[in-house]
Amino acid sequence: KSHRRVGSIGSGSAYPSRVLKGKKMPGRMGRDRITVQNLEVMKVEPEKNLLLVKGAMPGARGGYLIIKEALKKKHA
Repeated sequence: KSHRRVGSIGSGSAYPSRVLKGKKMPGRMGRDRITVQNLEVMKVEPEKNLLLVKGAMPGARGGYLIIKEALKKKHA
């Protein structure tokens, strides 16, 4: 069988006694679906196609977001 997991990652001697930068290792690659709840919509500018949201948004600049009504409302 083939499993993407490490065996030994050392260089095999006392020098350099560390793992070198750029060592190929297993891991996940790709996009994750992230949900951020209850962010406040500050302003809507339809003529400029802008939606101003208070708080941090996940993802890269220019990426797509899905904005929808909160399922779990904030308690006052």
